[in-house]
Amino acid sequence: MQKLIKGIHRFQADIFGKQRELFERLAKGQSPETLFITCSDSRIEPALITQTVPGDLFIIRNAGNLVPPHSSAPGGEEATIEFAVQVLGVKDIVICGHSHCGAVKALLDPSSLDELPMMRQWLTHADATAQIIKESYGHLAGDAKVSAAVAENVLTQLENLRTHPSVRAKTARGELNLHGWVYKFETGEVFAYDHEQGQFVPVRNVKPMPRPSIVVPESA
Repeated sequence: MQKLIKGIHRFQADIFGKQRELFERLAKGQSPETLFITCSDSRIEPALITQTVPGDLFIIRNAGNLVPPHSSAPGGEEATIEFAVQVLGVKDIVICGHSHCGAVKALLDPSSLDELPMMRQWLTHADATAQIIKESYGHLAGDAKVSAAVAENVLTQLENLRTHPSVRAKTARGELNLHGWVYKFETGEVFAYDHEQGQFVPVRNVKPMPRPSIVVPESA
């Protein structure tokens, strides 16, 4: 705790004064263009890896960067997504997984959750990821399997995100873009899912995922 208190003193003495105009402007409201959904893991810092300033990112953090599908009993994630899309009018949503994710490791080893009933329940939002790994990645083990699961989980959560009415409406009108990223702690690299190549590639010049095609049947 003492480390945090010292940090606050340094912030007030060395940083706030130099950026007073920014903070005074933020006091009047916020207009972030991006909703950034990532893991609670202490090793990932969205503002650091994107080099953004306060006011640029609207952030959701939870274990495993999960997005519960839309339901009749919404929770904090769904309410936050709705607010970001409908009220703040964000133009982009990023779901960012990361290497060596503890939640993903637990997903692959259910026995590790025997004493964590709440975590076990939470990870049901990634059941599809576990099934994909079981059916398609049985040849992998160790870190390679975890890496594959991290990437597949980002895609699973993007599918969950698409079930939210506010997201579906905005993407259908071309007013919202969805992005899937994976951050590697050990190299500082960020990879983005390229829908044309069907794989994660370095983030530069990657097109956002397109909205699903909707076929309207002809009237009889």
